[in-house]
Amino acid sequence: MNAQTRFPRVVDRATFQAQIDELRVREKAHAREGDAIAAARRRLPMVEVDAGLELTGPDGPTTLLDAFEGRSQLIAYYFMWHPGHPASEQCEGCTWCTTHVAELSYLHSRDITFAVFAQGPYAESRRYRDFMGWTMPWYSADPSKAELLVGRTVGMMHLVCYVRDGDRVFETWWTTQRGVEVMDNSYSLMDLTVYGRQEPHEDSPEGWPQGWGGEDAPALHRVNGRPTAQWSRLEAGRSDDLVD
Repeated sequence: MNAQTRFPRVVDRATFQAQIDELRVREKAHAREGDAIAAARRRLPMVEVDAGLELTGPDGPTTLLDAFEGRSQLIAYYFMWHPGHPASEQCEGCTWCTTHVAELSYLHSRDITFAVFAQGPYAESRRYRDFMGWTMPWYSADPSKAELLVGRTVGMMHLVCYVRDGDRVFETWWTTQRGVEVMDNSYSLMDLTVYGRQEPHEDSPEGWPQGWGGEDAPALHRVNGRPTAQWSRLEAGRSDDLVD
């Protein structure tokens, strides 16, 4: 650490623990409020969606209903896509979120399918999935994205929950922008550290590092001109060519 690094004040263990205990009261209240919000979410009404809306999957045209893979619930992440652009220019935020979704068995055990609905052509977006080494079900929502995202900004990242009753499909909840942070754990872990996310919007003590995402600073989820997680894939020798 250099001479410019700022630190919290140093105290004895008893003083440190007393302030942890004080903060823990707020942390527990925050957790209980999260439980209450989740309870309210479970009591929301739902809206019917055409179960036959077309998606494109590995075997060609398919439907929203088929994307459930026989399970009763579906969580769909609507991945922003820039058609015809190279991998390095694809959405770093969507790459950030999707990279965190690895083990699906726990969702499957609760009768939930997770899938990505790319808002671009299937072939090139699927090659991006394979370059990244992701294994979740992958579809193109291009054929029906206007209907699937009715009332919302098509092209923006969205996280949408569905439930089905036989062959009928219903939307039960959705979010966008910072709401999709629920997909990742890196931010949650960063929030536990003394310097946090190191982003300008954070309320941090004067002198704390906040060099990510500000003017003339690195983009939040990019390093050296690429979405951060791409570098390890390139180092492993994978091709990022999205052109057939």
